[in-house]
Amino acid sequence: MLTKRIIPCLDIKDGRTVKGTNFVNLRDAGDPVELAGFYAEQGADELVFLDITATNEKRKTLASLVNRIAHAINIPFTVGGGVSSVEDVRVLLDAGADKISVNTAAFKRPDLINELAAAFGSQCIVLAIDAKKHEDGNWYVYLNGGTVSTAVKCTDWAIEGVKRGAGEILLTSMDHDGAKNGFALDITNSVSSLVSVPVIASGGGGTPAHFLEVLSQKADAALAASIFHFKEIAIPDLKAFLRNRQIPVR
Repeated sequence: MLTKRIIPCLDIKDGRTVKGTNFVNLRDAGDPVELAGFYAEQGADELVFLDITATNEKRKTLASLVNRIAHAINIPFTVGGGVSSVEDVRVLLDAGADKISVNTAAFKRPDLINELAAAFGSQCIVLAIDAKKHEDGNWYVYLNGGTVSTAVKCTDWAIEGVKRGAGEILLTSMDHDGAKNGFALDITNSVSSLVSVPVIASGGGGTPAHFLEVLSQKADAALAASIFHFKEIAIPDLKAFLRNRQIPVR
């Protein structure tokens, strides 16, 4: 059986790690290079770096900061934010990223996924989807760091993204983000059932039991930020908790 992954996420704004709730009310969470090194030592399986204001500020991801983090860790490293071309990806891979996360630019021009998969391989391309549940009971895609709504269902976009070459889905529930009330099991299970690639659950992890809940189901990995940044849960303790409950972790 494939082991389930625990993935801390560094949301970056102005070169610092930040964390909010439901994508707003951001507060400082520390130096990203120091945090990255700490998580690698703690046994994190991977690390995700998201330059959360790059798209809205119409600029590229901070490649120099990516390079500094890459030198501080020895685990797989996914980078996203402001990625909109093959050249953008090449710069970030050269800076030390292992995988690239695409979101808004890929939604606006889906051929971007095909181009990136052809150039670098599907295993390198992560489709990040920020989703929110509407009154009709469906989950819809949001863009630009969760500030722009669309009429496209999350499940439909996930299926299309994988068909175009995305090798992994990073699925964030905006409703659960930072709330620490548990992951969005319904949409995570729905997407996982519909695609053939790994799905990372993001948004809502607050206790070890929440990770047990989502990883006992269809998610391949669970991503969290504030509980790790503010030392509410230590990764070794979380992994021991999961192992003791027969969840295969590294």
